[in-house]
Amino acid sequence: MDLSKIAVSINKAINTQEVAVKEKHARTCILGTHHEKGAHTFWAAVNRLPLSSNAVLCWKFCHVFHKLLRDGHPNVIKDSMRNKADLTDMSRMWGHLSEGYGKLCSVYLKLLITKMDFHVKNPRFPGNLQMSNRQLDEAGENDVNNFFQLTVEMFDYLECELNLFLSVFSSLDMSRSVSVTAAGQCRLAPLIQVILDCSHLYDYTVKLLFKLHSCLPADTLQGHRDRFQEQFKKLKSLFYRSSNLQYFKRLIQIPQLPENPPNFLRASALSEHISPVVVIPAEASSPESEHVVETDELVDTDVPVLPPAVETKFDDLFGTSAAIDPFNFNSQNGMRKDDKDRLIDQLTREIQALKDELESFRLESGRLCQALRGRVSELEAELAEQSHLRLQAAGESEFLRAELEDVRRVREDTEKEQRSLTEIEKKAQANEQRYNKLKEKYTELVQSHADLLRKNAEVTRQMTVAQAAQDEVEAVRREMQEKVKAAQETSDRQESQQLQQLQELQGELLSSRAELESLKASVTSSQQSSETLGSQLEALQSEKAELVQSLSALEVELVSRGVELEQAQGLLAAERESGAKAAETLQNQLNQKESREQALESQLAEARWSSLQGALEEAQKIVQESLAQIDDPAHIGCTSSADYLASRCQASLDCMERLRVAREGYCADDSSVAELARVLIHSGHLLGDTIVQGSATSHMVPVEQAEALSDSVKACGAAALALLADMKQRDSLAAADDGGLRAALEAVMATAVKLRPKGLELQQGELGDLVEQEMAATSAAVESAAARIEEMLNKSRAVDTGVKMEVNERILASCTELMQAIKELVLSSKDLQRDIVESGRGAATTKEFYVKNSRWTEGLISASKAVGWGATVMVDAADLVVQGEGKFEELMVCSHEIAASTAQLVAASKVKADKDSGNLRRLQQASRGVTQAAAAVVASTKSGKSQIEDTDTMDFSSMTLTQIKRQEMDSQVLVLELETRLQRERERLGELRKKHYELAGAAEGWGEAEGGQGTG
Repeated sequence: MDLSKIAVSINKAINTQEVAVKEKHARTCILGTHHEKGAHTFWAAVNRLPLSSNAVLCWKFCHVFHKLLRDGHPNVIKDSMRNKADLTDMSRMWGHLSEGYGKLCSVYLKLLITKMDFHVKNPRFPGNLQMSNRQLDEAGENDVNNFFQLTVEMFDYLECELNLFLSVFSSLDMSRSVSVTAAGQCRLAPLIQVILDCSHLYDYTVKLLFKLHSCLPADTLQGHRDRFQEQFKKLKSLFYRSSNLQYFKRLIQIPQLPENPPNFLRASALSEHISPVVVIPAEASSPESEHVVETDELVDTDVPVLPPAVETKFDDLFGTSAAIDPFNFNSQNGMRKDDKDRLIDQLTREIQALKDELESFRLESGRLCQALRGRVSELEAELAEQSHLRLQAAGESEFLRAELEDVRRVREDTEKEQRSLTEIEKKAQANEQRYNKLKEKYTELVQSHADLLRKNAEVTRQMTVAQAAQDEVEAVRREMQEKVKAAQETSDRQESQQLQQLQELQGELLSSRAELESLKASVTSSQQSSETLGSQLEALQSEKAELVQSLSALEVELVSRGVELEQAQGLLAAERESGAKAAETLQNQLNQKESREQALESQLAEARWSSLQGALEEAQKIVQESLAQIDDPAHIGCTSSADYLASRCQASLDCMERLRVAREGYCADDSSVAELARVLIHSGHLLGDTIVQGSATSHMVPVEQAEALSDSVKACGAAALALLADMKQRDSLAAADDGGLRAALEAVMATAVKLRPKGLELQQGELGDLVEQEMAATSAAVESAAARIEEMLNKSRAVDTGVKMEVNERILASCTELMQAIKELVLSSKDLQRDIVESGRGAATTKEFYVKNSRWTEGLISASKAVGWGATVMVDAADLVVQGEGKFEELMVCSHEIAASTAQLVAASKVKADKDSGNLRRLQQASRGVTQAAAAVVASTKSGKSQIEDTDTMDFSSMTLTQIKRQEMDSQVLVLELETRLQRERERLGELRKKHYELAGAAEGWGEAEGGQGTG
């Protein structure tokens, strides 16, 4: 595709005509971005257009640029980020207009900037926002923090879309059919892109909120739900209003949202959610083709009449019909027509029918041709769209293929690690089982050993008992032997005694028979006792035999117990030997397990150290990228505020303390490496953000302070890299000193505090008193200016005459009226200010109210200063003009400045005023009076200037040809010099205005809300 053709299409699409952008030109621009894989040609053509001077041109540029961001090549967003600063300035410039295309351009540019920022932060989202549920999950990386932040960014994105929607509708008069007019279609055409974006953003927001409610408490997401409720109501209303417009009915099918928003507190409500689908009908044609079709239908719709020559020729051949022939006497007389007349009538009717049929064929063929042309255009558009989709799908497939290869490699590595981990776990389980079995065997051996010891003790005890029993038997045997011996001795003694007595009796036998009988009786008794002793001896002998028998049985049992004891001792020795061997084997296995555990612990320590090294390298990479970014020429247009830089420095210092604690914890126990890695990554991000914000802040301050701040930021980056390099060594990790980095951060923070707006340093008493002082000073300045004007008027009347006196009186009179109007405005502002303070301060004092609303107070002080300064400068300019030494242009510029200053004062007072306040209405009336008086000063100044210039007539009658030629050349040189000076002064004026906006924004906090987002 030729680049010149693309440039021509861009200029045709973006023009000053208040009509909708033609689709064929926009489609050519889109195809051009895919052809050159970027938007260089588009921006080269756009930068030559006067977008800042023509609102319609800027509006159509926004429409075409929105289409390129959605359907153009993905590199369009990257190429367009270089022009983000210009788009921001243009949006701010158009934002000063309160109506018409200027306000719409400001809102549209903010939307486009937000869209670019969103896609840069979230590169996974394509320009047309079409994603599957899986891609949406991957965009959040399964991190609830990422989903939370992504939801907030989508809310901001959708808010900008709704603001443009509302701005376009509020600028149209809905009481008339504006959608069928060219001007109305010019404003409504970009809303098609907005509707497509809103449908996707609403769908993704609902799904993300359900996901967040499944992970976070409901109270945490209360703010998200409230914001969604508000945006749901606006989007539902806008979709309904758009679907009723005639312009959208053929171009797009707008979905209708449900009656009630989803209930995120009920997880099953996700299944009831239906994603809104925007349908662009296939038969829908572009607005310009519709216009052509309607125009064609309005022209030549009647059946054409045959030319007169044809009718005359027909009448010449067949004659006229009977109904209109005055000489048809047969008809007049009621006679019947003959066959020729009937044939003529029949042929006439057939010819008329053929004419009608031919005309219907002609109309039908025209409609078919038109429909075929529309269908061809649609097919061409569809072909281009399919080509674009094919290219996009090819890019996505290539990206997905690479991503699939990475996933496969990661999965293979993971499977290998999983297999090795499984094998290690299996080995550990086997070792554990073997250890348990050995432990059980050892327990059994100990138990059997204890049993054997108990048996040995029992046998020993039994042997002791048997030995005691044997000793007792021996004692009994000895006792029985002694008893038997004593009994024998007793019996021997008795026998001897009896023999002795027998001898004595035998000796005495002779002496007495009586004694013999008594002796016989005593012998008989002795024999009886001897028998008794014999029976006793027999009983003792039988008892002795039993004791000997029991003793032999005990000896046999003792011998058998001794044999059992020897066997038990042998078995115990064998068991002890086997137990010692098993214990030795178990001890060897335990030692092997301990060695393996030590090896695993060393591997784990190495893995922890490698993960820490990865975190350190990532933090180093973030800091290095930030240092490289501040040297990038594209970063020069990025700005930030000193307050935001100070907050970033404070966050970095707090993170340094967390890093110190985490490092000490890791040195004490390396298992806490995860906390140290998280703190390191967080520190890297905060330090990188501090470096970038410090460089961006240096772009907003004078050169000397900017260089000092830039050097401090670079020193901070060098200290951070040095600290991270020390932490990468095992030996220096614990001893790494972060004092240098802390000192560098504190230096940057001190510089940021110095660069904060001076108005923020006022104390409570100073700020409250300063308002009263400035208002009093403004009133005094106005009074003084009025007195000086009266004095100048009296002097002029006394000195000047004629035209000069008339001009001076007119100018000074208009200046006096302007001073009176300003005085009335200042008094009304004081009254309104008093009402605001009384209604808003509550129980607080007036000074406390001013301090609480310091930004509003500073704006009021600034506006009051501007009014007093403008009055003083205008009086000085008027004095010089009256004396003939000043310029009328200075007086006109002072009038314009006074009008602008009073408008600023009114705006500052109106911010916190009640819209139904009577003092507010008086202030607005006084503001209109000041504007009219300033216009009167300008008019009187212009009139006086022209009146004085008319008196100085040019007389060239006495000049020669050479003199006139010389004067002509001098005039041309002067004209060229003045034109060059005019151009230079215009450029200087533009730079002064930019610098004024920047200083005013820094002093009054205009950019605080977007200070942190101004980088990137």
